[in-house]
Amino acid sequence: MKDENDKNGGRLSREDWLNAAVRAIVSGGVDQVKVQVMARNLGVSRSSFYWFFRSRQDLLDQLLAHWRATNTAAIVERAERSAATPCRSVLHVFECWVREEYFNPRLDIAVRDWARKSDRARQAVDEADEERVRALTRMFERHGYAAPEAFIRARVLYYMQIGYYSLSVEEPVETRMGYVASYLRVFTGLEPTEKEIEDFRAFLQEGPASTLPSS
Repeated sequence: MKDENDKNGGRLSREDWLNAAVRAIVSGGVDQVKVQVMARNLGVSRSSFYWFFRSRQDLLDQLLAHWRATNTAAIVERAERSAATPCRSVLHVFECWVREEYFNPRLDIAVRDWARKSDRARQAVDEADEERVRALTRMFERHGYAAPEAFIRARVLYYMQIGYYSLSVEEPVETRMGYVASYLRVFTGLEPTEKEIEDFRAFLQEGPASTLPSS
């Protein structure tokens, strides 16, 4: 008889369960993050779940922590990168928008939907939004923007992208790429160089794209 934590001859891990929870919340909302359903999808018994989590609430808490440690951390890390110009800094942040392995927009929207019915999730979303905007504000301040202006530029950059995801705007990659220079001018007040645009295009071509800022 196989171990209850066994699937196809290999033991499940905490990450397997977390990934199953991510798939569930993205596909059907937090109400679909159910132990019995996930166990069936993973091909194991429910008791396997309790090797890694005390309860469904424990899983939900760790799902929020996972979301923050991926989506929020990616934005903060790129906002804190050294860059010679404000345009370069903003392009670093754009890397999150074009690679889902850095920033999962579907998970972000799913967590925001969850926050409409959960005070705990609402608090996590509010804290994450504040952390992201603070990081972007510091990014602009490092380039010499005065504090009030840096804060507003950070909000415009961040809220625009979250709104873009919420509206589910879809456009061809080349169309979106054509907007990048204009976005940089709006976000920084400066003219990007051709090299900055070409370097970002090269980054985009290195792997599968997710979504770019769009109008």
